[in-house]
Amino acid sequence: MQRQINKSSYEGLQKNIRNLKTPRIEVWKNQYPDKEEMVALETNELTCICPKTGLPDFANITIQYIPDKLCVELKSFKMYLHSFRNIGIFHEHLTNKILDDFVKACKPRFARIEIEMNIRGGIKTVVSAIYQQR
Repeated sequence: MQRQINKSSYEGLQKNIRNLKTPRIEVWKNQYPDKEEMVALETNELTCICPKTGLPDFANITIQYIPDKLCVELKSFKMYLHSFRNIGIFHEHLTNKILDDFVKACKPRFARIEIEMNIRGGIKTVVSAIYQQR
């Protein structure tokens, strides 16, 4: 008798998430790269779609970063965040995708992103991801 392999109904839903095309995050030149300052960005306007149910997910996002030579331009970053509105993405993937794109854009010394999802189904999800320049 052959053993059946049960596949998850989530299988394949996030296969190409690292290659997801998103708007460019613009930057501007930091005139104080010799200083170490912590910049905090926070908004409750982050939304995406649950890839399993198709229902909307709402979240607060907090980013703390120490700039090096570049700082993030806020309007372009807001437009970047809004691009996830109709994207089906798991919370963990969302957090890491934003961190990857953020680091690629401004090359900070340090960045920490925390996404706090609104409670759904009685479960609160908070995902954090950290980048440290080597």
